[in-house]
Amino acid sequence: MTPEQFIDKWSRADRTERQAAQEHFGDLCRVLGEPTPNDPGIDPAGYTFEKGVSKTDGSGGFADVWKRGHFGWEYKKDRANLDRAYQQLQLYSVALENPPLLVVSDTKRFRVYTNWTNTVQEKHDFTLEDLAHTETRDLLRNVFRHPERLQPKKTREQVTKDVAKDFSTIAERLRMAGHAPEKVAHFLNRIVFCLFAEDVNLLQDDLFKRLLDTLAKRREQIPERSQRMLSELFAEMRTGGEYGLEHILHFNGGLFDDDEALPLDADSLDILRNISKQDWSSIDPSIFGTLFERFLDPDKRAQIGAHYTDPEKIMMIVEPVIMRPLNAEWEAVKAELNEILSRSRGKPSKAVLDRAEAQLDVFLKRLADVRVLDPACGSGNFLYLALQSLKDLEHRITIEAVDMGLALRVIHCGPQNVKGIEINQYAAELARTSIWIGNIQWMRRNGFEARKEPVLEELDAIECRDALVTKKEDGSYDEALWPAAEFIVGNPPFLGDRMLIGGLGEEYSETIRRMYLGRVPRGADLVCYWLKRHEQRRFHGKQTASDWLRRTVYEVARIGKS
Repeated sequence: MTPEQFIDKWSRADRTERQAAQEHFGDLCRVLGEPTPNDPGIDPAGYTFEKGVSKTDGSGGFADVWKRGHFGWEYKKDRANLDRAYQQLQLYSVALENPPLLVVSDTKRFRVYTNWTNTVQEKHDFTLEDLAHTETRDLLRNVFRHPERLQPKKTREQVTKDVAKDFSTIAERLRMAGHAPEKVAHFLNRIVFCLFAEDVNLLQDDLFKRLLDTLAKRREQIPERSQRMLSELFAEMRTGGEYGLEHILHFNGGLFDDDEALPLDADSLDILRNISKQDWSSIDPSIFGTLFERFLDPDKRAQIGAHYTDPEKIMMIVEPVIMRPLNAEWEAVKAELNEILSRSRGKPSKAVLDRAEAQLDVFLKRLADVRVLDPACGSGNFLYLALQSLKDLEHRITIEAVDMGLALRVIHCGPQNVKGIEINQYAAELARTSIWIGNIQWMRRNGFEARKEPVLEELDAIECRDALVTKKEDGSYDEALWPAAEFIVGNPPFLGDRMLIGGLGEEYSETIRRMYLGRVPRGADLVCYWLKRHEQRRFHGKQTASDWLRRTVYEVARIGKS
């Protein structure tokens, strides 16, 4: 079949999804010179129509076409919502072995999404008529033969660094206009989340970009108009409601607890419009928080460009401290489950299955009850990666349980699994935002629905306060209490004894020396007070204080050498 014949046939066709899908795909294969799943010699285990899957929400379904290591393909009837088709395909993604490309189409429109980890997702849109062009047909041939040629070149880290630098310019302009740094940080943090929410379809139909474009069409009174329009949007995100003709979900979570917005001048608006063109769905919270914190906090501007604690180094702590013991526990439980199920000859009885299901549920509840504390959490990098790792483990467990013949479970690990203490209010809010964004990204990446309301869970467990001492109303001090947690990770602050007064003030320095007299030598580094505080709290996990000291010092030493 020639491209012209294909275009002519399907431009006149008007059929339902089920009637059209396989015939349309077969015709497309003939145009491209590719075999169809029904051709002789094709192994249906690797290339098939209607690939049966268990969706990540526990229900069953079918992917219209699947080719192992290449793509999953979902058809919809003409003029249907392809965004919803993509969301449906994401639900299938794990059962389809996470193909590098996800394709959605009707008979007249095509959309190819890249699906590689740690790259900025790219989307290729084209129409039936575009198949007349060689370039479009070559792109589709790569979908069938060479998916690696569509792999994005730009990493999430590169994009994140670019937008953080642009935001620093906006932050500086707002501060020069007389706005307090904490107000600037809170306002821009809201903007960050709006950009992300729009690109993951929580703010629908490019709402935020359209708002910025509307402001740019009339250059007069931009500061006053931007403040008013953004304030109206934040007010609806607080509780959910109508913004013009658009429905706004209930976000809040503390990030949108009021409608306060700052005025943007024309230059800042232009920068923000340019920033909005990036793919915010792929922003990297593990670096964005650290960079953004340095750009927004005047006291940390000298650190811009300094080495941050990258994910690889963080995982050198998270993996042995948290994940290694939990993985070992799961392997022991899995062996017990296999032992229970293997006692039945043939298909296990209901009683056997019920026993195995109950034992699995006990471990999954144990995992959901895990609490991880970073008592110096900064912008949340340790907690973000710890949460990602916990969710990955729970997801792997549910898939392995299905392979054993047990029912698919939903994922319960989430932001409630992590706790933090941070004295810097910019960093504390950034930690919350990083965890929110990371959790939503994980859900989307693994095919889970992210549109529950409120979209943002309260994160009071990220506390903005001192982790060593608490000042009482009468002016005296107590040792600060740390929240209960099974695992403690992080990079506590290092500050030499002779630098304490200059860095923390005389009153604070003398307070901690007096409070820890006899337990911490007077000439000790600040980090020693943190470690002593850790030793003397009740701890119910398997980690010891010496583990935390050894791994934390090791991690900081590596940073210092790099």
